[in-house]
Amino acid sequence: MILRYDRLAIELPKPKNPSPNDAAAVQELLGGKFGEMSTLMNYTFQSFNFRGRDRLRPFYDLTCSIAAEEYSHIEALSYAINLLLTGTTVRGTDPEPAPLKDATDARNTYHFIASGQAALPVDSMGNFWTGQNVFSSGNLKLDLLHNFFLECGARANKMRVYEMVSDPTARAVIGYLLVRGGVHVVAYARALEKLTGVEVTKLVPVPELSNKAFPEARKLEEQQKLHLKLYTFSPEDYMKAGIIWNGPHPEDGQPLEVIQGGVPGVPYPKLEEEPQLNAPGADGYDPDMFNSIAKKMGMKL
Repeated sequence: MILRYDRLAIELPKPKNPSPNDAAAVQELLGGKFGEMSTLMNYTFQSFNFRGRDRLRPFYDLTCSIAAEEYSHIEALSYAINLLLTGTTVRGTDPEPAPLKDATDARNTYHFIASGQAALPVDSMGNFWTGQNVFSSGNLKLDLLHNFFLECGARANKMRVYEMVSDPTARAVIGYLLVRGGVHVVAYARALEKLTGVEVTKLVPVPELSNKAFPEARKLEEQQKLHLKLYTFSPEDYMKAGIIWNGPHPEDGQPLEVIQGGVPGVPYPKLEEEPQLNAPGADGYDPDMFNSIAKKMGMKL
């Protein structure tokens, strides 16, 4: 089961201008073959299908912890895409002046036709994510090899999307994902080392470019040490992941750390209404009525 908190993993700056084509590029990191939806569903199904977990508990705990974190990555990317799309079209309730005209110049018109100017489970070209991206063989060594490859492929895509976009919001979320994805690369490399004795960490980083080349990632590593921390994303379970996640980091030698629970998080950015897209609609909603009901129940809206 998943325990959810009403907070976002990373603070995202509000864009000064809408960037629908940056949003389209970032979609690859959400719904692409190597995107966060793929990492989430790969590790989630591997954890559901894990046989022999009592004997191999550290590997199960590691997979579960990383799977839960991927959910927060999907959420962070979705908010980044939503912020990049906000204000692309002229707001208003009159359809006659063609308030969505500017959307015809956007590379991914699904954002305006199939949603309320928001993130979708698609790649950068608008192709919908598919369960064919899920690999769960039942063989631990094979699954760990796949996961290491998947994280390295995701890392390559993040770097390339970073080089495509210039908006600070897009670059902030990519910098965060480079750091946290780097944790997962090292985690699966160390898991393979524990299982086979092969020194997989000698391969990292893949691609060879260090996170320190990206200012947003470098800041998170230097100030918050986020490249050293593996979160269990559980209040009391999965701590045996620490049997794998320990010792020095293979790049800078600093000690690795397992943290019980999830990232502290920050309040969500507020997404403004887009009436020209009927988003969210519900014009008949009476907030005073709900405030009155909440007050009687001792709740605060």
